[in-house]
Amino acid sequence: QVQLVESGGGLVQPGGSLRLSCAASGSIFSFTAMGWYRQAPGKQRELVATIPRSGSTNYTDSVKGRFTISRDYAKNTMYLQMNSLKPEDTAVYYCNAVKRTIGADYWGQGTQVTVSS
Repeated sequence: QVQLVESGGGLVQPGGSLRLSCAASGSIFSFTAMGWYRQAPGKQRELVATIPRSGSTNYTDSVKGRFTISRDYAKNTMYLQMNSLKPEDTAVYYCNAVKRTIGADYWGQGTQVTVSS
């Protein structure tokens, strides 16, 4: 069973930065794609960024130019570098990975990001 473990969340002031990590229990090369989602209180979970095994990364409009998704195959880890953070970025951030060939969809437990002065 694949496990995804997020880390790196916390409290940061507006304009600050955080880097989230998502460590997988196995090889991330086996995933068709990976991504970050977030869910703010009272709102639906939304897609933040995706990184496919091949192809371009994608970002939701509200984070373009501020967030960067990346991965390290040697460490089996995906990252989300978040700069110029805003209060509206406050949410629980979830790591996601999919294996489309077998219809599998995996989620981490989430990590809280709070942007506040």
